[in-house]
Amino acid sequence: MTATAKNTDNIIAFQGEPGAYSHMAAIAKFPNMEVLPCQSFEDALAAVQDGNARLAMIPIENSTAGRVADIHILLPGSGLYIIGEHFESVRHCLMGTEQSSLDTIKTVTSHIQALDQCRHNIRAAGFARETFADTAGAAHYVAEKGDTSLAALASKLAAEVYDLKIIQEDFQDEGNNTTRFVVLSREPVDVATLKGPLMTSFTFEVKNVPAALYKALGGFATNMVNMTKLESYYESDSFTATEFYADIVGHESMENVARAMEELRFHTKHVNILGTYEQERQRG
Repeated sequence: MTATAKNTDNIIAFQGEPGAYSHMAAIAKFPNMEVLPCQSFEDALAAVQDGNARLAMIPIENSTAGRVADIHILLPGSGLYIIGEHFESVRHCLMGTEQSSLDTIKTVTSHIQALDQCRHNIRAAGFARETFADTAGAAHYVAEKGDTSLAALASKLAAEVYDLKIIQEDFQDEGNNTTRFVVLSREPVDVATLKGPLMTSFTFEVKNVPAALYKALGGFATNMVNMTKLESYYESDSFTATEFYADIVGHESMENVARAMEELRFHTKHVNILGTYEQERQRG
């Protein structure tokens, strides 16, 4: 249900239409909050920036298809902080109109990530692929078209919202297909209030010298800090400045993490702390 209340402190924004997996993640993590669907990731971030929502639920990676949203590019300049994470099991349903069947379907449409997560089954079925902005939007499109040759890959919730027939459940290639989401806020969480194992996410740019990355990361090894994610990307199209996104277990209030981060800062041009938050799934 789309949020209509004036109490924006009880609203969480997400990218996509009602029935999207981000919608499901938002209500699973925050069942008492109202939801605000947004057309793009930038719009979802802007809703929090502008005070129209308190939080945003953004997908960051998928166990089958890898990176989902370029959050490491969008977040550093947004002024928002990661305050939590959520893992949502993604079970894609093949859906169409009431008259549709496996025999009538020629084309399947969905978000590029959903198509990639079902690529082997799509190929085996002989379907053509058509990308759409989001999974629920694809379901909405199929419902509006009323074409028995067109099907969508989306959630059970999307099938209910747009009154589509589920032709085949669990159409994804991998049975344990899971998407990791991050929760964003205008204010960082007070680390003193957090319980259990913590994660810290940050971006950094290494200096343009030989072995810069090796030197920058050496402190994490020598100080026994577990780095669970490291991904490189280019912030612009110049291919001259490589940025990195990283997740580590712990926080700078811990001595070993503080030493590792101090060494990182010495060997880098800048470090952007994106947030510290409780682990929803323990990494170590």
